[in-house]
Amino acid sequence: MMEIIGYTLITIGSLFYLLGGLGVLRMPDVYNRLQAGTKATTLGSFSLILGVGFVHPEWLLKTIVIVTFIAITNPVGSSALARASLKSGVKPDPRTDTGEYLPDEGGAER
Repeated sequence: MMEIIGYTLITIGSLFYLLGGLGVLRMPDVYNRLQAGTKATTLGSFSLILGVGFVHPEWLLKTIVIVTFIAITNPVGSSALARASLKSGVKPDPRTDTGEYLPDEGGAER
């Protein structure tokens, strides 16, 4: 039963990786690509790594530690990349709703 759950999670993780790759290819600008890639591959990593933990129960504790590390570092890394892109002057696609997050025209942030 554990192997069935494990292989199902590995398959789900692989599908999330596929969807993340498609999102990176189809999104119009760096910010949307970053969001698509980060969200989908984070869920894909969770599923895939936990699936390996279920297939090999002796590795389950290690896989939980890895998933926890990914859960902490992925959001921080993606927000740092998005902020660096914004500060370096990369403009979002005109179709992207930026709301209140763009800096003022004078260069000062809100």
